[in-house]
This record gives sequence, structure tokens and C-alpha cells, in this order.
Amino acid sequence: MDASTEPGRPTGAREQRDRVIPLRKSDIIGVVVAEGRLDEADQTRFRRLARVLGAIMHYEYLGELERLRETYFYFDPEIDPHEFGSAKDLDSAYRLLNDEFAHVLTDANFVEISHDEITSAFAERARVRVKIKAPVEDYRDVRMFRRGHHFETIEIPAWFGLRRRPLKVMVYDDVVLMVATKPAAMTTEDARKALSSARRGGQKVRSGAVLFKYFRHIARADLKALFPNVRVVRSLIDHLTLGVPAILGGVPILIKLASTMTVLFLVAGFYLGLSGTIHDQDMEQALAALSGLLALGAFLLRQWGNFHRQSLIHQKELTDNVYYRNVNNNSGIFGYLIGEAEDQDWKEVLLAYYCLLTEAGPLTREVHDARIEEFLARAIGVSADFDVDHALSRLRGYGLMIEANGGLQAVPLPDALARLDREWKGLLGAATV
Repeated sequence: MDASTEPGRPTGAREQRDRVIPLRKSDIIGVVVAEGRLDEADQTRFRRLARVLGAIMHYEYLGELERLRETYFYFDPEIDPHEFGSAKDLDSAYRLLNDEFAHVLTDANFVEISHDEITSAFAERARVRVKIKAPVEDYRDVRMFRRGHHFETIEIPAWFGLRRRPLKVMVYDDVVLMVATKPAAMTTEDARKALSSARRGGQKVRSGAVLFKYFRHIARADLKALFPNVRVVRSLIDHLTLGVPAILGGVPILIKLASTMTVLFLVAGFYLGLSGTIHDQDMEQALAALSGLLALGAFLLRQWGNFHRQSLIHQKELTDNVYYRNVNNNSGIFGYLIGEAEDQDWKEVLLAYYCLLTEAGPLTREVHDARIEEFLARAIGVSADFDVDHALSRLRGYGLMIEANGGLQAVPLPDALARLDREWKGLLGAATV
């Protein structure tokens, strides 16, 4: 089977390669040392360079974390809006939060899931075997980001549940969801619709709030199940499974009652003084009709209970799928995402510097990118789409790279250490001012 036609893969798409480097920092250092292209003195310098680079990046990302928390204050659903007043420019603050959050996720090697990808995912066979409805139109903004993926084989029912067949589905390793509720300042009609929808779905989030949710191991076709206020709706199979027995069981009772209902009305009229006399046979038929009505009522109640029971089963399946895959929510995910962004950024810069350092001459951008990806595949066993432009921008900013005549070279280790030391001392000096 061609890679572009695997189940769970977007039509016409080639093999997806993730940018994430799924290794610890110590693993990167260990692989570099084990490769043996640095002598003992340079290994010591390289370890020190890695520590100083990590300290500088940690300081920089600490500022990013503070900016995220500061901006999110106005949109945290746990914060009473009266605490920050109405004079704030919330539209500008919302745009800033959007930009900052997307920037951090990009540094952590997340990719935003496009609207087209979400739409096509909704049409796929999902791990959650229920039909659901997500009221996306009730929100100001909904954004999804993913990182890493793998394929799993699940079993789905076939032939009305009599058989099961395997299905290969794409599963995202990490998914981050950002949902913004509509602010209070909207049209009256929009407000009425949003309030009506919120009541139906039991929404208890204040208007204008922004929700963040972090999930692990979500099947691509289950993305819809992550939306807020998602509702389980009965499918055609559910209606047929529950409705057909109800019709088949109820029709005989109704037919039997049709012939005795007149007698029941006659007896009722006699006791209400509206008719003359009745016979013993009429009384027996009336009791039979009354028993039939009670039986019909009990049957209808049982079928209604079956409908609700099926809904609860579906809702539990949906809840279990989301609950056990939810990692963190709202401001609680900031620290984790900042740490992931810092970690991925550090690995990219260090690998880019190392691959330039161990080359005999200058490299072009394209060759450098290919060498890094080849090193990752050969020495680490990771097939990654390396973000060479971001890494080179970082090396340029720290002064660890020399550019001449279209070629790229690494600054020698002693000079690189000296430059990073000056950068670190400058940061510490600025912090004490």
C-alpha cells in the first residue's frame, strides 16, 4: 500500500515527518560524545557550552512564561472580570495572547491543525464509537495544535456488530486546544443564541474567557470529541435498534385496545352518571382494556428508559476517552509548554552548531539541513523534519555562526564559549538593575 493512501492519512498527502526531537538533553550530549568527532578537551568545552546555552534559554523562556501568565489574567475563567475592570483593551490583549501562545507552541514544535484537516478528520472512523455534535459556531475562536504522530490498529464493528474488522488510524501524540468564548459585547441576537446553546450544553464558563486543554494520544478522527459542550446524539442505527422493537411491541397492544376502548368509555360514563346500565361482560372488557393501557404505559416507559440508557452509555464512552487523555488545563499548561519549547529550542541550536563545528569547510543552508537530518537518522534513529531556519536564526543571534560567501561555519568552541559567557553575564547584569 502506498504511504499516501494509508487509512487515517489525508488524501493525497505524503508521509508526514514531525519536527519534534523526542530525546532528553542528556541523550543528545551522549550521542555527540559517543560519535568521537571531538577530542577530550573539546568534549569538555562542548558540555560547558551546552550548560551555558541552556541557562540563557531558560532565562529567556522565563520571560515568555511571565508574559503569557500576565496576558492570560484577563481571560482566565477562574478570574472574576471585575478584578481587572472594563477599561482594559481586551481586544488587543486577546490578540497578544493568541500570538504569544502560538509562538510558544511553534517553538515546542507543534503544528496548527488546519480547518480542512479537522473537517476531513470528522469524516473518518473514530476510536470513539458514538455520534457527536460540536457547537463550534457558539465560540469566538477555536484553534487546535498537534505534535508527533503514530499509527494504531483498532477493531471496529461490522455487519451490525456481528463481526469486527481491524482499522489503521492515525493517532496524534500531543494535542493542544484553545477555545475562546464570545465576549459580552456582541449583538443581542448572537447573545441570545449563545445563551440558549450554553444552557443546552450546561456551559458554565463566563463570556470572554479563553480555555486551554492539553491531551495525549488522540486519534485524528476523535478531534471532534475534544470540543467543549460536545453532545452525544443518537445515530440512525440507535433509532432503528430502539425504535423498531418499540413499534413491533406496541402495535399489537394498540390493536387489542382498539376493540375494547369503547367499552372502557361506557363503563366510565356509567360511574360518572352519564350513561344507563352496564353488564358484567362490559365490566370484564373494561378491566381488560384498563390492564392493556397499563401494559402500554409500562412498555413506553421501558423504551424511554432504554433510550436514556443508550445515551448514558454513549456519553460515558465519550467522557472516558477524553478524561483519561487530558493532561492539563488553562494556565496549568503554560509551564509545561514553556519547558517543552525551551527543550526543543535547545536541542535544535545545539545540533545545528555541532554539525557545523564538525565539518571541514563551509556549508550551504540546504546541505546543512540535510546533514543534521542525516545525523539524527544515523546516530539517534529519529526521522525529523529539522527546522534549520529557526536554528540558524538562533545561532546568528548568539554569534555562534560565521557567514561568508553563502557558506556557514561554526565559531570555534573557545570563542563560542566566550561569547555565551558574555551573553549570560549581560542577562544577569540586566536582572540586577
